[in-house]
Amino acid sequence: MESKKQPVSRRTFLKSLGLGTATVVAAASVGSVPALGSEAQDAPQAGKRRKKDAKGVTASHVKKIERKGDMTYRTNASTGDLVSLLGFGMMRLPMTQSGVDQKKVDAMVDYAMAHGINYFDTSPHYCRHQSEAATGRALAKYPRESYFLATKMSTFLDRNGGSREAAEAGYEKSFTECGVDYFDYYLIHGVGIGGMPIVRSRLMDIGMLDFLIGEKKKGRIRNLGFSFHGDMEVFNYMMKLHDDGKVRWDMVQIQMNYQDWHHAGGVKAETLYEECRKRGIQNIVMEPLLGGRLASIPDVHAKRLAKARPGDSPAAWGFRFVGSHENILTTLSGMTILDHVKENVATFSPLVPCTDKEFEMLEDIAAAMVAYPLIGCTACSYCMPCKFGVDIPGNFAAWNKAVNEGKVPPAGKGDPDYESRRKAFAAAFKASVPASDLATACRNCRACLRNCPQRIQIPTHMQRIASLLG
Repeated sequence: MESKKQPVSRRTFLKSLGLGTATVVAAASVGSVPALGSEAQDAPQAGKRRKKDAKGVTASHVKKIERKGDMTYRTNASTGDLVSLLGFGMMRLPMTQSGVDQKKVDAMVDYAMAHGINYFDTSPHYCRHQSEAATGRALAKYPRESYFLATKMSTFLDRNGGSREAAEAGYEKSFTECGVDYFDYYLIHGVGIGGMPIVRSRLMDIGMLDFLIGEKKKGRIRNLGFSFHGDMEVFNYMMKLHDDGKVRWDMVQIQMNYQDWHHAGGVKAETLYEECRKRGIQNIVMEPLLGGRLASIPDVHAKRLAKARPGDSPAAWGFRFVGSHENILTTLSGMTILDHVKENVATFSPLVPCTDKEFEMLEDIAAAMVAYPLIGCTACSYCMPCKFGVDIPGNFAAWNKAVNEGKVPPAGKGDPDYESRRKAFAAAFKASVPASDLATACRNCRACLRNCPQRIQIPTHMQRIASLLG
């Protein structure tokens, strides 16, 4: 992105976003973004139903999804699925001490289904390994053809890639947990965590990629893709598999938001988006609010957004940025309470695309936020549990909150107000994080580092927080 001394032209800026001026104007005029390759008004059928295989699964599973309310939809270029642009990420479900609060999940899913959300994304790893079962129970009352269900092969935490037997057993268990006989979208989870050795061992060395391709041919998987958490070496490898015809990726799930578009700690979201777009591979977006950080930005930036659109929350701005890109099939939101579902449904019903001036403002805010000492944690909890009891995401959330509120003491201890501000910071921090979970328990074992998709230097940050806690 060019500096303020060299203003970005409207055409240049929209091109950098993968949009054309006509796309934005046309989208704004109807209140939703056109689907890739179609008007999204009439979802084409993927073809005639095939005969059932030996397991009784219909291979094509053509779905006739009806629109509900003013929800914005996109068309899957591979199958013709009419997918809600807002997807329900079942990663941050309401929890009790004993597990998922099923009653609250049911109420959230019921509201989502009634207001046009039809894409639900789960994983064997989410919510203390209870998300798949909770998702299946919440959706059980609805006809199978009325929603799209996504889950994942979550073997990325097996340091040697795991065995073929364990991977297949986990795959079969997902069907049982969710209570279905096919998945609309199946993703290889966490591709890139651990680097190329883990990618090769979990996919190629034990033949799991060929296995999943075979399952797609049987119809137990309708769309096959992966979620990406790595570097360009890994991404280029996965793209080469597609380019060489080894596998056809129907979708790639990427972390994308207005902060990571140009200012990601690793690979820029713009790069990932463009590489997929030019191949005709649609994207599913995770972390559109960067683990909630873009829903609670520093006050100076929040006021700027509120002035531009008084009715929109910072979260709505984050969703609008993502949804304004035409190659996005659906945008996942990890919703924890019913109010989250209601607010997000309102943002997407219909989604109002960002104008070129709004894109420029968001880029300006993103560039300014790079200077803030925020910790780039998305609360995925892949680093957990800590064997010393540290609540890593909890400490980082408390730190980022203190930064946004201007409560972190100055770096220089020579400041006359340093000690009083440090004590105030420590008191507030300890009030929000239980004593047993504080950063002070960190012993720099570094076991958490290998599982962090954001590549955060966790022990370093824990040491900094601990020093301020005294």
